[in-house]
Amino acid sequence: MRERILAVVLAGGKGSRLEPLTRDRAKPAVPFGGSYRIIDFTLSNCLNSNIRKMLVLTQYKAISLYRHISMGWSRYFCREMGEFIDVVPPQQWIDENWYQGTADAVYQNIYSIEKEQPDLVVVLAGDHIYKMNYRRMIDAHIENDADMTIGVLPVAVDRAREQFGVVEIDGLHRVAGFEEKPKNPKTIPGDVNMCMASMGIYVFRSRFLFEELCRDANRNDSHHDFGGDIIPKVIGTNRVFAFPFMDENRKVEAYWRDVGTLDAYFDANMDLVTVDPLLNSYDEEWPIYTYHPNLPPAKFVFDEDHRTGHAIDSIVCPGTILSGGEVRRSVIGNRVRINSYATVEDSIIFSRVNIGRNARIHRAIIDKGVSIPSDMEIGFDHDLDRARGFYVTENGVTVIAKNERRHFVNAEPWES
Repeated sequence: MRERILAVVLAGGKGSRLEPLTRDRAKPAVPFGGSYRIIDFTLSNCLNSNIRKMLVLTQYKAISLYRHISMGWSRYFCREMGEFIDVVPPQQWIDENWYQGTADAVYQNIYSIEKEQPDLVVVLAGDHIYKMNYRRMIDAHIENDADMTIGVLPVAVDRAREQFGVVEIDGLHRVAGFEEKPKNPKTIPGDVNMCMASMGIYVFRSRFLFEELCRDANRNDSHHDFGGDIIPKVIGTNRVFAFPFMDENRKVEAYWRDVGTLDAYFDANMDLVTVDPLLNSYDEEWPIYTYHPNLPPAKFVFDEDHRTGHAIDSIVCPGTILSGGEVRRSVIGNRVRINSYATVEDSIIFSRVNIGRNARIHRAIIDKGVSIPSDMEIGFDHDLDRARGFYVTENGVTVIAKNERRHFVNAEPWES
């Protein structure tokens, strides 16, 4: 008999390092690659892995995430067959506080998890970009008769320092040591430049998980986090194994991205517009599912007076009109209007953005609902961008918040 498996997707983080993109939405709900939300990659991995029981645990600013899952994901599951994807807000059945950590988030929903009577619980982060068949990890967990299995991947020491949990593994892939975000990560034997990092993906034997969550909840010195508290306490007494990341992206380089900062988010989107993108979103064998609104195809208009609308090395989503504008190396979302003689280069434009005549946009992220006035330049003079109240990242990307109006008093909603 096949094991009963429940996926628990943690989607409640503030995503403060992604502000202003997370000012009005949860991090997993941030758009990515034009058509998708960040959480779509984790949910698609579950669906492609034939995991059809999911609890999505939310916390902060979750309304857009709830709407996205309700409109785009519910259709893939049949309740009558025991399949579901449920968005679960904090219910405070156990504690009146917000979730204190990843382990506490699962603990506060322990009744919902126990109700499904799973044999195994897969705990996933809803804010990473990657393709992975969780079934392979589950099969390894069963074969090892493990209490807990941790998904891991090799990461450069400089990147892992104070950013990732670092795992030590013996020759049989059993976890021999673990440090949460160490200043001096322990390296892989034989390679002083690389260490083995936790991906924040866990498979648990359900009874073991419940017992450890209850123990951790009663510890006054705990931060109630899987990486910081539970893993270090169980590796010496229980069967804890590591599972090396097996990429379904089928490229030479394994693709896994934590888009936790604006610069990392920008770079991951720019990966998609290269001639041979690192992440293949056109893969029919491992599709990425999402909500697709009912919109007309993108339209490129005008072939006179040097007003030809065109896009090169770019992604252009449905409902968008390039009315004589030029787009290069950019990701353009739904229902965007780029007016005559405007140029957009190396940028990410969210849905319902209007870019006026002769405007110039360079290395920018423009959130939903912004209307850029004619002749305005964004991303060329960072001091001017800051003076306007826009955020400029360490790597020089200008970010304009959702529905920004304060500095665009002359913007017209639609121009030709």
